[in-house]
Amino acid sequence: MILDAAKRAFENLFASETRSVFWKVLGLTILVLIGLWFAIRSLFIWLALPWLDSLVPGMPDWAGWMSVVLAILAGIGLALALALLISPVTAVIAGLFLDDVAEVIEKQDYAGEPAGRAMPLGEAVVSSIKFFGVVILGNAIALLLLLVPGVNLIAFFMVNGYLLGREFFEFAAMRFRTPEEARAFRSKHASTVFMAGLVIAAFLAVPFLNLLTPLFAASFMVHLHKSISRKDPSFVLQSNAPRSGTNQLGR
Repeated sequence: MILDAAKRAFENLFASETRSVFWKVLGLTILVLIGLWFAIRSLFIWLALPWLDSLVPGMPDWAGWMSVVLAILAGIGLALALALLISPVTAVIAGLFLDDVAEVIEKQDYAGEPAGRAMPLGEAVVSSIKFFGVVILGNAIALLLLLVPGVNLIAFFMVNGYLLGREFFEFAAMRFRTPEEARAFRSKHASTVFMAGLVIAAFLAVPFLNLLTPLFAASFMVHLHKSISRKDPSFVLQSNAPRSGTNQLGR
């Protein structure tokens, strides 16, 4: 079930029907990451460079080489910081574009079934901001665990697998259920959702491909939610009112 949903989601990435959403998601993700890079770099220059300059007077000749080494280490640190921010950035973007992705997938692959209902824009933004904070906290903990040998990669996948799996699945479920029902449905199938979240975390760990995480994860969880719903008759999908289109950005 999980592998089939992942396969279909990957195929959806490059389908002609999802091309417009593809470029919106990719473009916004890149713009946000570029903005964060300049913000982090400016913060480093403002806070760290004055301290480094204060060390130069009176230092021996090798101080110049030390400055070069520190500059290289700073560049690596900035790159790592940006890499850790990819996860929360994708979470925010997903909250804005999930309904666009889900609508395309539902029309393309589930044309004979009732369509979902878009989450109101205000509710989607608030939910995404809250989750942004949760993911930042989770990745901060994972960053601390990087100092523990043998635990760092496990921490990355466990934290992101749980958080991303939970959030993306509930977003997909709330197109057909109330928030309370979506959380209850996710809790009942927590192990499956967590395993699916690990797939998203693995996707997130691939350089360059991880920029498409929102599109892949949204499509992936739409397919997974449909599959689980069919196999769990105790949670019957409720019919929804027609979509208002309040969260169809870029249209």
